Amino acid sequence: MKTMRRGFLGLAMAAAAVVSIGAPTLAWADSREQLAADGTRALHKLEAAEPRSKRFAHEARAVLVFPSVLKAGFVFGGETGNGVLFEHGRPVGYYNMSGGSWGLQIGGQDFSYALFFMTDSSLDYLKKSDGFSAGTGPSIVVVNKGAGAEADTTTLSHDVYAFPFGEKGLMADLTLQGTKITRIHPK
Repeated sequence: MKTMRRGFLGLAMAAAAVVSIGAPTLAWADSREQLAADGTRALHKLEAAEPRSKRFAHEARAVLVFPSVLKAGFVFGGETGNGVLFEHGRPVGYYNMSGGSWGLQIGGQDFSYALFFMTDSSLDYLKKSDGFSAGTGPSIVVVNKGAGAEADTTTLSHDVYAFPFGEKGLMADLTLQGTKITRIHPK
């Protein structure tokens, strides 16, 4: 029982740490080159595991890839990770994803996210606002494994499609609800 309490306490402390480091000014000190390389690897991993993502990538105006997002929670939770925006395969901007939540939750997870910006207006919104909060701005559809989303000209009608992938750990709810995406300026 003592070990279990320590485990819960550790998860709670990890969640608090994730929330506290979520501020873009305190984000990981990844270099631009490292983020771009990690983002490219993550995108290739997604395309190998999820064939639909290739079509989204082909049709997208840009792809924002977060190679590693850490999420932890024990009643209160948080998530954070840095990413790179690719246009025509080249890195053009760097962003932090962070958010907090509360409610029935326990666990920790490391995963990746790719957001496919399908319209010029959604990409312009990201760039001009230096980021956005999910639920404001462009419409976002989260495509989970097993979801029946096909990528063709009749279904690619939303502004942004988000693919969570490469999950390690155990935690439910890989949504973007309550998440803020903010432009950062790594070294």
